[in-house]
Amino acid sequence: MPKINKIHAWQVFNSRGDPTIETEVTLDDGNKASSIVPSGASTGIHEAHELRDTENKKYLGKSVLKAIEKVNNEISKKLIGLSPEKQKNIDDILIELDGTKQKKNLGANSILSISLAVNKVSAISKKIPLYKNLGKGNTLPLPLMNIINGGMHANNSLRIQEFMIRPDKAENFKDAINICFLIIKKLQTLMNKKNLPTTLGDEGGFAPSLSNNEEAIEFILEAIDKSGFKPGIDISLCLDVAANELFKEKKYAVGSPKFVSADKTTQYYLDLTKKYPIKSIEDPFSEDDWDSWINLTKIVNNIQIVGDDLFVTNKERLQKGVSLKAANTILIKPNQIGTLSETIEVINFAQKNNYKTIISHRSGDTEDTFIADLAVATNSSQIKTGSLARSERVAKYNRLLRIEDELGNSAKIAKV
Repeated sequence: MPKINKIHAWQVFNSRGDPTIETEVTLDDGNKASSIVPSGASTGIHEAHELRDTENKKYLGKSVLKAIEKVNNEISKKLIGLSPEKQKNIDDILIELDGTKQKKNLGANSILSISLAVNKVSAISKKIPLYKNLGKGNTLPLPLMNIINGGMHANNSLRIQEFMIRPDKAENFKDAINICFLIIKKLQTLMNKKNLPTTLGDEGGFAPSLSNNEEAIEFILEAIDKSGFKPGIDISLCLDVAANELFKEKKYAVGSPKFVSADKTTQYYLDLTKKYPIKSIEDPFSEDDWDSWINLTKIVNNIQIVGDDLFVTNKERLQKGVSLKAANTILIKPNQIGTLSETIEVINFAQKNNYKTIISHRSGDTEDTFIADLAVATNSSQIKTGSLARSERVAKYNRLLRIEDELGNSAKIAKV
């Protein structure tokens, strides 16, 4: 059985042009694999710590040279000679070596870059696809396709951060991407006719300056209809509110710049879901406003209430959510927790408790396609990886198309 004989990290750049870490793990059989860690813009305070050189003016405080040094020295010394097959053992060593709850010593970015690279090189050494090394799943996730960006992901006037479509009736993943492609192109045509700029936000969706959230929704509904699909039947609308960014002194400014109570914000969501075919709302409230989460989850029917900043891929926070019946779906971002083992543990716990799992990118992402394999391996029902634009987003969709082709007749498409 091959052993790890070299671990080496260096600094690369993510889709926002900011530094990030890439780590390569080499085995004594000559096989090697690397992993690049993404970075979020709207991040929750409960996320694992991202180690950056805040005092390094050369990179405006955004470099990851300390993280790289920790990988190349302190961490690598502990892992040389270990088998990449023992993922849990390696991740436990990384967690123990850090010694803090939010990985503030070594940094979740340092740790994750190794954790994911270990699994990749293990798959290469065994000559099997990464998704087969990660699990036994064969289900392709439905894309939550971002088509209009707002909030922290775009320099425009929209309050809600992401307006997405989900092709619920797609026959397979290839069909799902085709449907999204047609709607995006139609949306672009409609925007051009109204002389709206078709510039892109951080995640590849269009970033027009529209008067309010409803105008963005109406635009999308028109694009769906004129593409030959039925809103609410063929295609569902999905929102990522990112309410942490719209929260101040126990009030929210989701529907307009005016801050209103949580109760009025809840009513705003109820009104939206009555008027439009919205089937998923992510982060409708701030990360510690548990009462509002519980209330909304209780009163909506057949709508995904998705916890991202609420849960931060953390089992303890998810356990609290399950016990309180707060949300019914969890967003999974490996860099929120820091190791692959912890990520999979959260996915398993969520699914056992009938919470849907959505595997997700970050707004500052990279060409690394790990999350595509993770989604298939864990039979997760959906994936968020941006729009059909910007290569760091499209790379994940292309990887899923390859996996579906490789699986052939055994491939399934998720149902929601």
